Amino acid sequence: MRIAWMLRSAIAVGLVAAGGTLTAHAGPDVPPVSDAARAAGFVDVRTVVPDAVIDLRYATTNNFTRTQLYPSDARCLVHQSMAAGLATAAGALRPQGHVLVFWDCYRPHDVQVRMFNVVPNPAWVARPGQYARSHESGRSVDVTFTTTQSPCPSGQHAGGLCLADMGTDFDDFTPRATAFATQGVSADAQANRAALRDAMKYGGLQPYSGEWWHFDGAGAGADPDPQRPGRLAGPYIETSVS
Repeated sequence: MRIAWMLRSAIAVGLVAAGGTLTAHAGPDVPPVSDAARAAGFVDVRTVVPDAVIDLRYATTNNFTRTQLYPSDARCLVHQSMAAGLATAAGALRPQGHVLVFWDCYRPHDVQVRMFNVVPNPAWVARPGQYARSHESGRSVDVTFTTTQSPCPSGQHAGGLCLADMGTDFDDFTPRATAFATQGVSADAQANRAALRDAMKYGGLQPYSGEWWHFDGAGAGADPDPQRPGRLAGPYIETSVS
């Protein structure tokens, strides 16, 4: 697809021009995480992707449960092992005018349980287990990116910016939402998904074939250590005033 090809070219040109991944400088207004979160290895994603749009759907009722699962001012926390990769992915998208949008980051175990109770299908919602993994360990993110196209092709916005057309909304539990779907997904949406995958894979983050928006960092699989975050005793969802 042309957009994906342009992204690969932009990555190469941008790295040559800048001598490394294109970066945005962190602002001074990101408060430090709590001692508990720091001890668990968590960072606020805005410290590594300062231009990120934080649109945590589970902090609103605009999600598949139709209930608010996080505080309205919840922060997007990720495990520090994902930090460099997310910064690299965001830097790869910037030459095309795209900004990463985060729909979900770290997710507490009790929230995972509530989600699975609503949709008890492991194909769409991970079955809660004994150990932290994926979102529960802060090693997975749900993302999309913005576009400068006008009028807004998707009709969706976040942070006052237009979201790129990806063919479906977040948490669309239909076959069209799978990462490599073609039936019922326009060529432009397929190209946008490919561009997102290319950028995230360039940062070392792996796509999940079942959902176009979901990407895993190293160690996102089941963690054998029951003391890892994500258990009921693990770090809680932090807010901007934590």
